[in-house]
Amino acid sequence: MDQAVSDLQRCLSLEPRNKAFQEALRALGSSMHEKMKAMACTDSKVEQMFQILLDLEEKDAEKKQKAAQNLIVLAREEAGAEKIFQSDGVRLLMQLLDTAKADLMLAALRTLVGLCSGHRSRTTAILAELGAPRLAAVLGVEHEQVSLAACNLLHVMFDSLKEGLQKDFRGKEDAVVLDSSKDLKLLIKHLLELLVLEGASAHGRDNALNLLIKVVPRRSPKETNNSLSLWVIDQGLKKILEVGSTVCGSSGSLPVTENSRMSTSVLLSKLYEDLKCDAERENFHRLCEDYVRSWFEGHELPGKLRAIQTVSCLLQGPSDAGNRVLELEGIMDSVLSLCASVCEAHQLVAVEALIHAADKAKRASFITANGVNLLKEIYKHSERDSIRIRALVGLCKLGSAGGTDFSMKQFAEGSTMKLAKQCRKWLCNEAIDAGTRRWAVEGLAYLTFDADVKEEFVEDKAAMQAMFQLAKSEDRSVLYAVASTLVNCTNSYDHEEPDPQMLELAKYAKQHIPEQHPKDKPEFVKRRVQKLLTAGVVSALACMVKSENPALTSSCRELISRVFLALVEEAEDRGGVVAQGGGKALIPLSLEGTEVGQTKAAQALAKITITSNPEMAFPGERIYEVVRPLVSLLHLQRTGLENFEGLMALTNLAGISERLRQKILKERAVPMIEGYMFEEHELIRLAATECMCNMAMSKEVQEMFLAEGSDRLKLMVLYSGEEDEKLRRAASGTLAMLTTLHPPICKRIPQVTVHWLEILQALLLSPSAELQHRGAVVVMNMMAAAREVAEQLIASEMLEILSVLAKDKDKPRVAQAAQESLAHAVAYGLIKPNPGLA
Repeated sequence: MDQAVSDLQRCLSLEPRNKAFQEALRALGSSMHEKMKAMACTDSKVEQMFQILLDLEEKDAEKKQKAAQNLIVLAREEAGAEKIFQSDGVRLLMQLLDTAKADLMLAALRTLVGLCSGHRSRTTAILAELGAPRLAAVLGVEHEQVSLAACNLLHVMFDSLKEGLQKDFRGKEDAVVLDSSKDLKLLIKHLLELLVLEGASAHGRDNALNLLIKVVPRRSPKETNNSLSLWVIDQGLKKILEVGSTVCGSSGSLPVTENSRMSTSVLLSKLYEDLKCDAERENFHRLCEDYVRSWFEGHELPGKLRAIQTVSCLLQGPSDAGNRVLELEGIMDSVLSLCASVCEAHQLVAVEALIHAADKAKRASFITANGVNLLKEIYKHSERDSIRIRALVGLCKLGSAGGTDFSMKQFAEGSTMKLAKQCRKWLCNEAIDAGTRRWAVEGLAYLTFDADVKEEFVEDKAAMQAMFQLAKSEDRSVLYAVASTLVNCTNSYDHEEPDPQMLELAKYAKQHIPEQHPKDKPEFVKRRVQKLLTAGVVSALACMVKSENPALTSSCRELISRVFLALVEEAEDRGGVVAQGGGKALIPLSLEGTEVGQTKAAQALAKITITSNPEMAFPGERIYEVVRPLVSLLHLQRTGLENFEGLMALTNLAGISERLRQKILKERAVPMIEGYMFEEHELIRLAATECMCNMAMSKEVQEMFLAEGSDRLKLMVLYSGEEDEKLRRAASGTLAMLTTLHPPICKRIPQVTVHWLEILQALLLSPSAELQHRGAVVVMNMMAAAREVAEQLIASEMLEILSVLAKDKDKPRVAQAAQESLAHAVAYGLIKPNPGLA
């Protein structure tokens, strides 16, 4: 504002008598005065609040709480944040952090979030004053809320340092341009050290892992610089593996939560995915192998346990690295021998490793040959449910190695049904802790490849409810297993119909041919979907999507998207899905995750938008968020059905409001819609033409039809003469809209094709009242637009057609348009009035 005043003063010195400058300066001067007054008031407020918070003798807890809240609110506004910063606020906030009182620490951390949000230079200064070690120490405290608030502050700091200023600050702010990579690396270095710090809390360790997941890997493959991931792998991979290799309950182990290993696996997976070439991946493998060897060799039994736990962690994350490590000499033998250990803790680690190792078909067959009897013995004779349930999952996994292939049975007939029954029994037993019951869902995720198991599961309402409750619980590591089970029950995985000729060849060559289970036919799948909907699957899925946990990986999101698409397959089910929060949950799924997952979610949104009122399905601002996913369905690599449903959904949206049409234009959908108007498939061509009809209400689109060298208008005129009545209706409707809203188009129609008169006459003579009305409106608009166009129309047989239509009392709208056309011809003096025509 002070710079605006100086600019105006300079303008006035150049033009002293300019009244506009004088008034602007006066208005700005008064608002400056008000602002100074408010700032003075803010100054005293800031000082007052810090005095109350730092006064050790102040006993009024409510007063302190109010002061803390005011400080947080003030920090959220730019003027307030700047004032706190300028008033030596950071040092005072540091004193609040040093009090070690949870409420004061929370107030300080939340105020610092306001100071750092979107402000790079202020973040750099605050980081320099507070110091990365202090922030890491606060993250590692025992108090869960304080640790979470510190995690939030660090995340905001990372964003500010990475992206710089989000707002356009002028003057001194713009002058502070610093290289933030050193600060970023310093913060990450302390986070990595926190992972192996014995004094750090388990929640703090989890928060540090979550932060690393969010800030280290590239956000998009389009970004070329993966140096941060490479630096973290070189400097901290062993520290990350320390958390992954921790065996709960063993002496000297780090404090971890039930989610720690899953978070570690996700972080390792993200780092591995961020690597760009074989040399980088080879370095990752080497570091993992060196770490496992260091524990496996020379540390006796505790070391072997940690090595096996590391293998489990890697198999759950970057499985390529896990499989490489598993092939090291002696690892697999140790896993099998430890499965038979008398010590339950050792057995637990080994059985889990065996389960994760069975992911590869090659290894599953090896374990089927060598480990099934061992797992059966553990399952039958172990006294601990936690070990029996894991052994059961191992058997489930091996039993499902044939996938959905009905002819590939791993176990004897009925064995998988017995395993599934036991899984459901454990799942429903609330006396067992949630961490153990999660393994029952893992078992079902494998067994539900068998259609008999699917049918029994959807009949068991108690088991479904128990699974949905687990999905909503704090233990987020169950998400993938729940999503996998639901994908299997709804048959929403990809399955291609084999080529009949290839089948014959396979039979001739005596090759194995997969068979579909009789209960995987569409009518069975439809019934299962209905039962899942009745059991409340939508609210469980909506809760799973809300999770801000690393366990909600891109592949997990894809599975949830697949289930949603299966749930909205039938039009009558879509209202219920929306009512239970399905529409809201689909939007984030369609914007983030794997390409397949985003496409499936977008297609589900399209299905809802086609059959429901979009304003009710997506109330308020949410309707505008649906546009981008729908436009993504128009890309050429999508299937014809996805293109068609995307066009249908956009047609509905384009007919609602100008703001929505502007959003569709902004997403650059119009060229794609035009492209599909040339599509050979008649339904896609029709959908694109209908969509363009609604888009033609926008002025920008109308202007496109007048563009030089464009055949858009010619195509619409020609389509109005096609045999397909629906296509004619859409094209002639577009012409009626364009000629009404943009009269210059009327003069252009005779120039685009020599067949224009025949096409308009055919519309007016059509047996369809709708086509007649559209044609009559186009002719009426053309007659009104220019005398020369009217002359061309009247010189043809159009005069006789209009005269007949003007007297048709059965079609009043057509008759009225014809009468108005004739009235224009009379006004131009082209025909004489007919007194009998009224």
